Amino acid sequence: MAQANKVLEEALALSATERARVAARLIESLDDESQDDTEEAWRVEVARRVRDLDDGAVVAIDWLEARRQILG
Repeated sequence: MAQANKVLEEALALSATERARVAARLIESLDDESQDDTEEAWRVEVARRVRDLDDGAVVAIDWLEARRQILG
């Protein structure tokens, strides 16, 4: 934790542009770690939705009808 505090202190001394670059890279590093899990979760979800459509468990509606239902 002491090292993290030191890094944070040094980062806060950077210019706004440099801090933004560091912040973006840190966020990207978090995304990198969960990217594989997210892609797999979406693959499973898409397969489930296609299966539901194929099995008749759900019925697709066109965009105009969906918009009408959403907006009332």
